[in-house]
Amino acid sequence: MTIKELREKRNKAWNDTKAFLDSHRAENGTLSAEDSAIYDKMEAEINDLGKEISRLERASEIEKQLSQPTSDPITGTPGGADKKKSGRASDEYRMAALAALRSNFKHVSNALQEGVDADGGYLVPEEWDSRLIDILDEENIMRRLSTIIRTSGLHRINLAANKPAAAWIEEGGELTWGDATFDQTTMDAYKLHVAIKVTEELLYDNAYNLEGYITTQFGKALANAEEDAFLNGDGSGKPTGLFTTATAFDSVDELDSDSLISLVYALKRPYRKNASFIMNDATIAAIRKLKDNNGAYIWQPSYQAGEPDRVLGYAVHTSAYAPTTGIAFGDYSYYNIGDRGTRSFAELRELFAGNGMIGYVAKERVDGKLLLPEAVQVLTIGTTAAG
Repeated sequence: MTIKELREKRNKAWNDTKAFLDSHRAENGTLSAEDSAIYDKMEAEINDLGKEISRLERASEIEKQLSQPTSDPITGTPGGADKKKSGRASDEYRMAALAALRSNFKHVSNALQEGVDADGGYLVPEEWDSRLIDILDEENIMRRLSTIIRTSGLHRINLAANKPAAAWIEEGGELTWGDATFDQTTMDAYKLHVAIKVTEELLYDNAYNLEGYITTQFGKALANAEEDAFLNGDGSGKPTGLFTTATAFDSVDELDSDSLISLVYALKRPYRKNASFIMNDATIAAIRKLKDNNGAYIWQPSYQAGEPDRVLGYAVHTSAYAPTTGIAFGDYSYYNIGDRGTRSFAELRELFAGNGMIGYVAKERVDGKLLLPEAVQVLTIGTTAAG
C-alpha cells in the first residue's frame, strides 16, 4: 500500500472515529465501557497508520540516499589531465578514503594525508559530510525549524535588550530621553560522538556498501542525540534546550481545548505568524479528543503528503524527546544552532581485535540556544493529561 493510500485510509478512519464518538456519547457526555473499548481500538488503528506512514517516508528517503551512484563515469580524455574540483571533496580524496576503509587503512595516499587531524583520524570528505547533514535534516525536527549558523569559532550574537519608547510632549516642551541597551550571547561548541563496531566479514565482504551503511547509522544516532539536547539540554556540556529556556505560560492539571487556545494567544502576534506546536507523540492521543466551544475537533489531520497535522490551524511537530508534560508553541527560528560543520571520522582497530571487529567513531561540535525566550511559550500539563 502506498503512502498516499495509507494517508487516505487514516483520514477516513479518523472521520469514522469522530462520527462514532459523536453518535455514542451518553447524555452526560461520556462513553459506556463497551463503546470506550471500541473507540480505543479505532484510535489505536489511526496511530498505527500514522506510524506506518512515517516509517515508509523515512524508508523512502534512506533508499533515495543509498541509490545514489558511488562513483563518477570516466569523462576525461585518455592520457589527458582531468579537471580539478575545488574544495576538499575531490574525486581523488573521496576514492582514496573509500580505498583506505577497504584496506584497513594499510594503504595511505597523499590525498588522505591531507585530511589527517590531531588525533590521527581522517577528516570526512565533503561529500560524506553533506550526506550526514541530509540525514540529520530528515530525522531532527529542530534542524528543520531552527536557524543554523555555520561557525569556525566562538560566535557572538548581539541582542536588543531595551528599545527606545516614543512619548507625547507639548509644543515647545522639553524632550524626554530614553536608553537603548544591548545584550550579547555566545554560541560555543560541545562535542558529540557516536561509535559503532562492525565485523571484519562486513568490512571485507560488503565493502561496496560500507560507506552508505556507516553514514546512515551515524547520521541517525547523531540526530537523535542532538534533538534530545536541543529540546531538553541544560547547557552543561551540551546545548541549552528549548523547553528549558522558553517562557512558561501556564500549568494545568488536565489538558483541555481552552488551555490550548489561551496558549496560542499568549504568544505575541509577530511570533504567531510563523508559529507551530512541538509536543510528544503521546500528547496527540489526548488532543484528538478535544473540541472547541463550537463542538468542532481542534485536531486537523493532514490530507496532503508532506504537510503536518494541525491544531487550531497551526502545524504540529512531534518528537519522541519532547516531554509528555509540556507543549511548546512559538517561532522556532529564534532557536539558533551553532554548527562547526566539519565532522571527524576515525578507526579503532586494536581495541576490538580480539573479537574480530573494527570500531569507527564520528565526532562533531555543536551548540544550540533560544535567543528570545518570549518567542516560544510552554504549557505544562499533568502527567495524566497525555494518557
